[in-house]
Amino acid sequence: MSGWRKFSGHGGGALTGAADSDRFSKRFTGRVDSYRQFRPRYPGAVVGLLETECELTTSSAIADIAAGTGLLAEIFLARGYEVVAVEPNEEMRAACETLVEQYPRLRCVAGIAEATGLPSHSFDLITVGQALHWFDLKRTRAEFARILRPDSWCAVIYNERRLGGDDFHDGYERLLCEFGVDYEVVQRQHLTLDQIQGFFAPDEMRRTVFPNAQFLTLEALEGRIISSSYMPKPGHTRYAAMRGAIANLFEKHQESGRVLLEYDSSVSYGQLA
Repeated sequence: MSGWRKFSGHGGGALTGAADSDRFSKRFTGRVDSYRQFRPRYPGAVVGLLETECELTTSSAIADIAAGTGLLAEIFLARGYEVVAVEPNEEMRAACETLVEQYPRLRCVAGIAEATGLPSHSFDLITVGQALHWFDLKRTRAEFARILRPDSWCAVIYNERRLGGDDFHDGYERLLCEFGVDYEVVQRQHLTLDQIQGFFAPDEMRRTVFPNAQFLTLEALEGRIISSSYMPKPGHTRYAAMRGAIANLFEKHQESGRVLLEYDSSVSYGQLA
Protein backbone atom coordinates (compact mmCIF):
# COMPACT_ATOMS: atom_id res chain seq x y z
CA MET A 1 0.00 0.00 0.00
CA SER A 2 1.41 3.39 -0.98
CA GLY A 3 2.69 5.45 1.92
CA TRP A 4 3.20 2.53 4.29
CA ARG A 5 6.57 1.53 5.56
CA LYS A 6 8.24 -1.28 3.65
CA PHE A 7 11.21 -3.18 5.02
CA SER A 8 14.18 -1.10 3.93
CA GLY A 9 15.71 -2.17 0.65
CA HIS A 10 19.17 -0.94 1.62
CA GLY A 11 21.86 -3.55 1.83
CA GLY A 12 23.09 -2.75 5.32
CA GLY A 13 21.46 -5.80 6.86
CA ALA A 14 21.80 -6.82 10.46
CA LEU A 15 24.63 -6.04 12.79
CA THR A 16 27.85 -7.96 12.46
CA GLY A 17 28.56 -9.07 16.01
CA ALA A 18 27.08 -9.84 19.42
CA ALA A 19 29.07 -6.98 20.92
CA ASP A 20 27.21 -4.64 18.58
CA SER A 21 23.88 -6.07 19.75
CA ASP A 22 24.81 -5.23 23.34
CA ARG A 23 26.22 -1.82 22.42
CA PHE A 24 23.21 -0.75 20.40
CA SER A 25 20.87 -1.72 23.23
CA LYS A 26 22.43 1.16 25.17
CA ARG A 27 20.95 3.60 22.64
CA PHE A 28 17.69 3.35 24.61
CA THR A 29 19.19 4.30 27.96
CA GLY A 30 17.42 7.46 29.13
CA ARG A 31 14.39 6.78 26.92
CA VAL A 32 12.79 4.00 28.94
CA ASP A 33 9.88 5.98 30.42
CA SER A 34 8.89 7.30 26.99
CA TYR A 35 9.30 3.85 25.47
CA ARG A 36 7.11 2.15 28.05
CA GLN A 37 4.38 4.80 27.97
CA PHE A 38 4.24 5.87 24.35
CA ARG A 39 5.40 3.10 22.03
CA PRO A 40 2.54 1.31 20.27
CA ARG A 41 1.23 -1.86 21.86
CA TYR A 42 0.85 -5.09 19.92
CA PRO A 43 -2.57 -6.36 18.85
CA GLY A 44 -3.95 -9.18 20.94
CA ALA A 45 -4.73 -10.93 17.65
CA VAL A 46 -1.02 -11.79 17.45
CA VAL A 47 -1.48 -14.24 20.32
CA GLY A 48 -4.55 -15.80 18.74
CA LEU A 49 -2.70 -16.28 15.44
CA LEU A 50 0.25 -18.01 17.09
CA GLU A 51 -2.02 -20.15 19.27
CA THR A 52 -3.66 -21.48 16.12
CA GLU A 53 -0.60 -21.73 13.89
CA CYS A 54 1.91 -22.92 16.50
CA GLU A 55 -0.47 -25.01 18.62
CA LEU A 56 0.34 -23.07 21.78
CA THR A 57 -1.32 -23.80 25.09
CA THR A 58 -0.94 -21.97 28.38
CA SER A 59 1.61 -24.63 29.37
CA SER A 60 3.84 -23.51 26.48
CA ALA A 61 7.03 -21.72 27.52
CA ILE A 62 7.90 -18.50 25.68
CA ALA A 63 11.24 -16.68 25.45
CA ASP A 64 10.88 -13.03 24.46
CA ILE A 65 14.26 -11.85 23.16
CA ALA A 66 15.26 -8.17 23.38
CA ALA A 67 12.11 -7.80 25.44
CA GLY A 68 12.66 -4.12 26.22
CA THR A 69 10.07 -2.86 28.68
CA GLY A 70 7.82 -5.87 28.10
CA LEU A 71 5.36 -4.50 25.53
CA LEU A 72 5.26 -7.72 23.51
CA ALA A 73 5.63 -10.07 26.47
CA GLU A 74 2.62 -8.45 28.10
CA ILE A 75 0.09 -9.65 25.51
CA PHE A 76 1.17 -13.25 26.17
CA LEU A 77 1.29 -12.81 29.94
CA ALA A 78 -2.25 -11.41 29.87
CA ARG A 79 -3.37 -14.71 28.31
CA GLY A 80 -1.73 -16.75 31.06
CA TYR A 81 1.54 -17.77 29.39
CA GLU A 82 4.88 -18.21 31.10
CA VAL A 83 7.42 -15.78 29.58
CA VAL A 84 11.15 -15.41 30.10
CA ALA A 85 12.11 -11.89 28.99
CA VAL A 86 15.73 -11.54 27.84
CA GLU A 87 16.97 -7.93 27.72
CA PRO A 88 20.54 -6.53 27.83
CA ASN A 89 19.68 -2.92 28.73
CA GLU A 90 19.53 -2.60 32.51
CA GLU A 91 17.03 0.28 32.55
CA MET A 92 14.67 -1.43 30.15
CA ARG A 93 14.94 -4.73 32.01
CA ALA A 94 14.09 -2.98 35.28
CA ALA A 95 10.98 -1.49 33.63
CA CYS A 96 9.98 -4.94 32.40
CA GLU A 97 10.45 -6.38 35.88
CA THR A 98 7.75 -4.03 37.23
CA LEU A 99 5.25 -6.28 35.42
CA VAL A 100 6.10 -9.25 37.64
CA GLU A 101 3.72 -8.09 40.39
CA GLN A 102 0.82 -8.22 37.93
CA TYR A 103 2.12 -11.23 35.98
CA PRO A 104 3.96 -13.67 38.28
CA ARG A 105 4.68 -16.00 35.32
CA LEU A 106 7.18 -13.45 33.99
CA ARG A 107 10.91 -13.85 34.61
CA CYS A 108 13.42 -11.22 33.42
CA VAL A 109 17.05 -12.08 32.71
CA ALA A 110 20.08 -10.29 31.27
CA GLY A 111 21.28 -11.55 27.90
CA ILE A 112 21.55 -10.83 24.19
CA ALA A 113 20.07 -12.58 21.17
CA GLU A 114 23.35 -14.22 20.23
CA ALA A 115 23.98 -15.47 23.78
CA THR A 116 20.76 -15.66 25.77
CA GLY A 117 22.13 -17.77 28.62
CA LEU A 118 18.93 -19.84 28.53
CA PRO A 119 18.96 -23.65 28.81
CA SER A 120 18.90 -25.75 25.66
CA HIS A 121 15.66 -27.17 24.24
CA SER A 122 13.48 -25.43 26.82
CA PHE A 123 11.04 -23.23 24.88
CA ASP A 124 8.03 -23.74 22.64
CA LEU A 125 8.08 -20.24 21.13
CA ILE A 126 10.63 -17.46 20.73
CA THR A 127 9.30 -13.97 20.10
CA VAL A 128 11.21 -10.91 18.91
CA GLY A 129 9.44 -7.54 18.86
CA GLN A 130 10.86 -4.59 16.95
CA ALA A 131 14.44 -5.80 17.29
CA LEU A 132 15.64 -8.42 14.78
CA HIS A 133 17.52 -5.76 12.78
CA TRP A 134 19.87 -5.19 15.74
CA PHE A 135 21.07 -8.82 15.76
CA ASP A 136 23.81 -10.85 14.11
CA LEU A 137 21.38 -13.08 12.22
CA LYS A 138 23.63 -16.12 11.74
CA ARG A 139 24.64 -16.34 15.40
CA THR A 140 21.12 -15.53 16.57
CA ARG A 141 19.56 -18.26 14.46
CA ALA A 142 21.97 -20.82 15.90
CA GLU A 143 21.21 -19.66 19.44
CA PHE A 144 17.45 -19.74 18.86
CA ALA A 145 17.67 -23.26 17.41
CA ARG A 146 19.60 -24.29 20.53
CA ILE A 147 17.05 -23.08 23.08
CA LEU A 148 13.93 -24.20 21.18
CA ARG A 149 12.40 -27.61 21.70
CA PRO A 150 12.10 -29.78 18.56
CA ASP A 151 9.34 -28.63 16.18
CA SER A 152 8.89 -25.36 18.05
CA TRP A 153 8.46 -21.88 16.62
CA CYS A 154 9.91 -18.40 16.31
CA ALA A 155 7.88 -15.24 15.63
CA VAL A 156 9.31 -11.89 14.57
CA ILE A 157 6.87 -9.04 15.11
CA TYR A 158 7.17 -5.44 13.93
CA ASN A 159 4.91 -2.42 14.27
CA GLU A 160 5.65 -0.89 10.86
CA ARG A 161 4.85 2.79 10.99
CA ARG A 162 3.04 4.45 8.12
CA LEU A 163 5.62 6.64 6.36
CA GLY A 164 3.33 8.90 4.38
CA GLY A 165 0.27 9.16 2.19
CA ASP A 166 -1.46 12.02 4.04
CA ASP A 167 -0.37 15.37 5.45
CA PHE A 168 0.10 14.16 9.02
CA HIS A 169 2.17 11.07 8.24
CA ASP A 170 4.17 13.00 5.64
CA GLY A 171 4.87 15.68 8.25
CA TYR A 172 5.84 13.11 10.89
CA GLU A 173 8.39 11.60 8.53
CA ARG A 174 9.83 15.01 7.59
CA LEU A 175 10.24 15.83 11.28
CA LEU A 176 12.24 12.64 11.87
CA CYS A 177 14.43 13.35 8.85
CA GLU A 178 15.06 16.93 9.98
CA PHE A 179 15.82 16.28 13.66
CA GLY A 180 16.94 12.64 13.78
CA VAL A 181 20.57 12.42 14.83
CA ASP A 182 21.23 9.31 12.71
CA TYR A 183 17.76 8.48 11.44
CA GLU A 184 18.88 7.50 7.93
CA VAL A 185 21.56 5.20 9.32
CA VAL A 186 19.02 3.39 11.49
CA GLN A 187 16.56 3.15 8.59
CA ARG A 188 19.22 1.44 6.48
CA GLN A 189 19.64 -1.07 9.31
CA HIS A 190 16.09 -2.37 8.89
CA LEU A 191 15.76 -5.74 7.22
CA THR A 192 14.21 -6.50 3.87
CA LEU A 193 11.48 -9.10 3.75
CA ASP A 194 13.95 -11.34 1.90
CA GLN A 195 16.42 -11.01 4.76
CA ILE A 196 13.77 -12.04 7.29
CA GLN A 197 12.85 -15.00 5.10
CA GLY A 198 16.56 -15.82 4.94
CA PHE A 199 16.69 -15.91 8.73
CA PHE A 200 14.16 -18.75 8.74
CA ALA A 201 15.57 -20.55 5.67
CA PRO A 202 15.64 -23.34 4.77
CA ASP A 203 12.45 -23.56 6.82
CA GLU A 204 9.28 -21.93 5.55
CA MET A 205 8.38 -18.48 6.82
CA ARG A 206 4.72 -17.47 7.09
CA ARG A 207 3.55 -13.88 7.42
CA THR A 208 0.36 -12.19 8.63
CA VAL A 209 -0.32 -8.46 9.00
CA PHE A 210 -2.78 -6.80 11.38
CA PRO A 211 -3.80 -3.13 11.38
CA ASN A 212 -2.70 -1.11 14.40
CA ALA A 213 -2.89 2.55 15.46
CA GLN A 214 -2.29 5.04 18.25
CA PHE A 215 -4.50 8.00 19.17
CA LEU A 216 -1.99 10.47 20.62
CA THR A 217 -2.29 13.63 22.68
CA LEU A 218 0.46 16.23 22.28
CA GLU A 219 2.29 14.75 25.28
CA ALA A 220 1.99 11.25 23.84
CA LEU A 221 3.11 12.34 20.36
CA GLU A 222 6.19 13.97 21.85
CA GLY A 223 6.87 10.90 23.97
CA ARG A 224 6.44 8.60 20.99
CA ILE A 225 9.01 10.55 18.99
CA ILE A 226 11.50 10.86 21.85
CA SER A 227 11.28 7.10 22.47
CA SER A 228 13.14 6.53 19.19
CA SER A 229 16.87 5.95 19.66
CA TYR A 230 17.84 8.40 16.90
CA MET A 231 15.95 11.45 18.22
CA PRO A 232 17.45 14.22 20.41
CA LYS A 233 17.11 13.83 24.18
CA PRO A 234 16.87 16.65 26.76
CA GLY A 235 20.12 18.58 26.78
CA HIS A 236 20.71 18.18 23.05
CA THR A 237 21.19 21.48 21.19
CA ARG A 238 18.20 20.78 18.92
CA TYR A 239 15.86 19.38 21.56
CA ALA A 240 13.88 22.62 22.07
CA ALA A 241 13.51 23.19 18.33
CA MET A 242 12.29 19.61 17.89
CA ARG A 243 9.65 20.07 20.60
CA GLY A 244 8.44 23.20 18.82
CA ALA A 245 8.17 21.31 15.53
CA ILE A 246 6.22 18.51 17.24
CA ALA A 247 3.79 21.04 18.71
CA ASN A 248 3.29 22.64 15.28
CA LEU A 249 2.67 19.25 13.66
CA PHE A 250 0.15 18.37 16.35
CA GLU A 251 -1.77 21.66 16.10
CA LYS A 252 -2.09 21.34 12.33
CA HIS A 253 -3.57 17.86 12.44
CA GLN A 254 -5.21 17.25 15.81
CA GLU A 255 -8.90 16.55 16.07
CA SER A 256 -10.49 16.72 19.51
CA GLY A 257 -7.03 16.89 21.05
CA ARG A 258 -5.55 13.81 19.38
CA VAL A 259 -3.75 12.70 16.22
CA LEU A 260 -3.86 9.26 14.66
CA LEU A 261 -0.57 7.43 13.98
CA GLU A 262 -1.07 4.27 11.95
CA TYR A 263 0.90 1.02 11.69
CA ASP A 264 0.89 -2.42 10.17
CA SER A 265 1.70 -5.06 12.78
CA SER A 266 3.51 -7.79 10.84
CA VAL A 267 4.07 -11.27 12.22
CA SER A 268 6.72 -13.38 10.44
CA TYR A 269 6.89 -16.87 11.91
CA GLY A 270 8.25 -20.33 11.28
CA GLN A 271 10.28 -23.18 12.67
CA LEU A 272 14.07 -23.26 12.97
CA ALA A 273 15.41 -26.72 12.16
